[in-house]
Amino acid sequence: MIKIAILGLGTVGTGVVKVVEANTVPIQHKLGQPLSVKTALVRKLRADPYQHLMTENFREIEHDGEIRVVVETIGGVEAAYEYTRRCLMAGKHVVTANKQLVAEHGCELLELARKNHVNYLFEASVGGGIPVLHPLTQCMAANRVDEIYGILNGTTNFILTKMVKEGASFAEVLKLAQEKGYAEADPTADVEGIDAGRKICILADLAFGHQVDPAQVPMEGITGIDLKDVEIAGRHGYRIKLLGRCLRLEGGRRTAYVAPHLISEENPMSDVNDVFNAVVVRGNATGEVMFYGKGAGELPTASACVADVIECLQEERHRPEIGWSADTGGFASPLTLKNRWYFRVGTDTLSEALHSAKVLEQGTETAFITPSITGTDAERLAAYLPTLAKMRVLD
Repeated sequence: MIKIAILGLGTVGTGVVKVVEANTVPIQHKLGQPLSVKTALVRKLRADPYQHLMTENFREIEHDGEIRVVVETIGGVEAAYEYTRRCLMAGKHVVTANKQLVAEHGCELLELARKNHVNYLFEASVGGGIPVLHPLTQCMAANRVDEIYGILNGTTNFILTKMVKEGASFAEVLKLAQEKGYAEADPTADVEGIDAGRKICILADLAFGHQVDPAQVPMEGITGIDLKDVEIAGRHGYRIKLLGRCLRLEGGRRTAYVAPHLISEENPMSDVNDVFNAVVVRGNATGEVMFYGKGAGELPTASACVADVIECLQEERHRPEIGWSADTGGFASPLTLKNRWYFRVGTDTLSEALHSAKVLEQGTETAFITPSITGTDAERLAAYLPTLAKMRVLD
């Protein structure tokens, strides 16, 4: 019997227990022996179906020689960081879904894992149950990855989908998302693009081999999107999606950002709706490869965690292809990128600004799409015009 422990018994932690219990036969077939959860660290003991697993004492897990893998589902960076370090130093593999911890401290924790001949795996930190990190580092290893972009947050995608399909306002749909449990009481990390930003940092780290500091990455959410822009986009064959995007630039530089984009209805990404996520990886040999599925939720995320547990136990070696340099140099502002831009402005006297632009609608307000210009030029144009909305167009 192989025994593991869980740090935190919330939604994902409970999901891990459920997946292990529900899939005993296929898991045993892969490992050659049964897998069980021995201990779960909680802040406070409580009445619960899994109360028999609970402990408030981390040292019980840290010093238990039977526990070979620890699944960290606490979230945040304070306790999770300390406990992860101590587990790795104790010679235990660690698996996590904690995108903030990986984005901010992943390089350091991977190096600590290497020194202690164990693994630190985090497939569930990006895309929930969608397998994307493993294919990126192994299945696409023969490629130079030049770009990754995707819908990386289910909450914002649910809100935008409802705005499109039902004509509801952002505030109305946010309230519905909270009622359904898709959005937290404080939804800031989701709706301001912070959650997606952490995920695109992890993807960029792995794709480009250098640390991308989340503090350098511009993160714009969906709070400024007006129903008018959703309607205008729809009438002209576009959908609005919140995308995380990272690109390899000339001279070894790289960039990343999160922002709303207009996407043509001809792009498969435009049909990714509700709480689903999708990630597109563009390699120089494969072209674009798309990964699609449920990007969050108890069981999809837990499934990715347990898959990492199985890999740790099957391999029992450090995976050398998982890691990146701590060097944060070479990061360029995404304002240097060229895109077409969507603008909605509050006047129809725009002859100079509309030169070479594609006018979508004109009246007391005018909506148009510029030719390909840099983000810096878009900022200058926005300062010159009475701008009500602006966002990139994904070409």
